Amino acid sequence: MISEPPRPGAVKYVLFDVDGTLIDAIDNQRRVWRTWAERYGLDPDEVYQVALRTRPMETFADVAPDQDPRECLAALHELEDEDVRSGVYAAFDGASELLGALPQGVWALVTSNYEHRVRGRFARTGLPVPEVLVDAAAVEDGKPSPAPYLQAASRLGAEPKDCLVIEDAPSGVQSGLRAGMTVWGVNAPVAVDGVHRHFGSLREAVCDILAFTAGSRPRRLEESAALE
Repeated sequence: MISEPPRPGAVKYVLFDVDGTLIDAIDNQRRVWRTWAERYGLDPDEVYQVALRTRPMETFADVAPDQDPRECLAALHELEDEDVRSGVYAAFDGASELLGALPQGVWALVTSNYEHRVRGRFARTGLPVPEVLVDAAAVEDGKPSPAPYLQAASRLGAEPKDCLVIEDAPSGVQSGLRAGMTVWGVNAPVAVDGVHRHFGSLREAVCDILAFTAGSRPRRLEESAALE
């Protein structure tokens, strides 16, 4: 289904997922989970398959029910932080061009990761960081709850109907849809259920995303201009 084009003069906002959408971190995530699994004497491939479809605490309950989940999480965080410091990261093709073309105040990051890791990865890849970044610590309920995307819209001063969500994963797609937003999928060979549009890569979506926000300015800037 094709989303409606922006209304003339209407401010449009773009809310991006991070891992798998802007940053290619698949190898890093696989390596972190492998190291974690080996530390607990578990099969790395089995653990990773569970981790792909569940949040960390749910993963621990499934693969290591006899372990203290808080210790499991602390070990995972330690490995993830070390990976941010020493791992090799790459931005998806088109990410730098796209984010560089978007004015501050009309886009945000909405991630299930933590802000310090996102900032570390963005620094490593040269991507700009927006004014609004909603991370795992910012909301009580993460994706697929609508809470992360609704918080991002609120902090931007945006209505959900004026927001475009860019996602790669089913949980994120559901989060955006439940928030009442337009959702486009990227970086997947087939469309995730529910997306309004599907692009095989982020690069293919760049022109359409910029067209969605064409002429948009942050609401507070419009209000300032009206007072001049």
